[in-house]
Amino acid sequence: MLFNSIEYAIFLPIVFLFYWFIVNKNLKLQNFFLLTVSYIFYGWWDWRFLILIVFSSMVDYLVGMGLEKQQDKAKRKLLLLTSIFVNIGFLGFFKYYNFFAENFIKAFTIFGTHPDITSLNIILPVGISFYTFQTLSYSIDVYRGKFKPTKDIIAFFAFVAFFPQLVAGPIERATNLLPQFYKKRYFEYDKAVDGMRQILWGLFKKIVIADNCARYVNVIFSNYSDYSGSTLLLGAILFAFQIYGDFSGYSDIAIGTARLFSFNLMRNFAYPYFSRDIAEYWRRWHISLSSWFRDYVYIPLGGSRGSTWMKIRNTFIIFLITGFWHGANWTFIVWGFINACCVLPLMLMRQNRTHLDIVAEGKILPSIKELFQVGITFFIVCIIKIFFRSESVSGAFHYIRIMFSTSLLTIPSMLPKKLIPAIILFVVIEWIQREKQHALQIDSFKLPEVVKWGVYYALVIIIIVFGGTQQEFFYFQF
Repeated sequence: MLFNSIEYAIFLPIVFLFYWFIVNKNLKLQNFFLLTVSYIFYGWWDWRFLILIVFSSMVDYLVGMGLEKQQDKAKRKLLLLTSIFVNIGFLGFFKYYNFFAENFIKAFTIFGTHPDITSLNIILPVGISFYTFQTLSYSIDVYRGKFKPTKDIIAFFAFVAFFPQLVAGPIERATNLLPQFYKKRYFEYDKAVDGMRQILWGLFKKIVIADNCARYVNVIFSNYSDYSGSTLLLGAILFAFQIYGDFSGYSDIAIGTARLFSFNLMRNFAYPYFSRDIAEYWRRWHISLSSWFRDYVYIPLGGSRGSTWMKIRNTFIIFLITGFWHGANWTFIVWGFINACCVLPLMLMRQNRTHLDIVAEGKILPSIKELFQVGITFFIVCIIKIFFRSESVSGAFHYIRIMFSTSLLTIPSMLPKKLIPAIILFVVIEWIQREKQHALQIDSFKLPEVVKWGVYYALVIIIIVFGGTQQEFFYFQF
């Protein structure tokens, strides 16, 4: 069920009314109701997906119970390895089997051998990369003693399948989300209103910005050899806005929806395109995934401590894994490698944590230096994302080669005249609100109610009139 679909527009109000007016008296019943509607939401794509998420949830629930009772270190480690094997095993099979099979065959073909390995027509379960990491982090935290395992099986299953963030995150930690299922929840009007604002802004980003950008991006990237360098540069820039509007739009809708039910999800994006270097960009982009790899991979490997060689090794490991997490294609691995190459110099010069504040904080406009830094960083991000969007590594290099030819200085042959004003409006609003949790958080402004409602209605009208053709969220494929 898509957030930007008629089905969801019907589903959400019904769930909201039942949640607060029918099952609100009993916490266990409320949690069971959330679990039920979450499974309906997830099974809307394919009911067979439910078998996998139920099995994964049961494994990690039992592992958690076993870790609480078991004191023997070897047996505790065996329980953790069971969780890792099951979760990563499922993820590896459904997402990477064909990738490894095809590359295995190619590798041996070089030596004249043709292994008889068959590719499988595997359906990738929606959101498997997200809920797999969510359940896995629970087992790891329980093993480390950072979180007490739950005996409430309904609460745990609801935590794993919580429908607002189930399909594309944020990737929640048990330490944040699971305890919220234990406590009596009360309807908070201000929280719900702010949640609706965030949903509205997320829909604007998805329907107006991302879906409209996708129309041009799909044409340009599918026929890049037919276009000038300036048109390809435009395509790269539009893709940067597409993926940001799409993915952060999903996160906004997820976080806002959770607030309607009195849940607080972690922030997933913090205006990443206003970053002054690549390291800052990665602290602001897909925060739940970046922090997951930091806590469960990067720091256990030694982080930025140790020798220079260890810093280099750890940086490349974390970005290569991040790239591979996104999909079974060499383009994602190369994309991760290039990001590592960009972050590494900052880390070695100890400048990777230079920009921890908000750009031009407390000011209306940035300085010339800040504007230059943001512009350069955004340009680099756009170039790197070409590998993320391309079908092959060779195609990405070919795209870049044409883009940087002499035709880069020509006027683009494809100008989205109606879309450009929307993007400018989008950037201006996000810049003004860059110190807020989301761009439509306007409570602090002393504006008349008629002005606030005017803003809301204007956005609704823009979404209806200028919304692009309905498309799935880009990150569903991961």
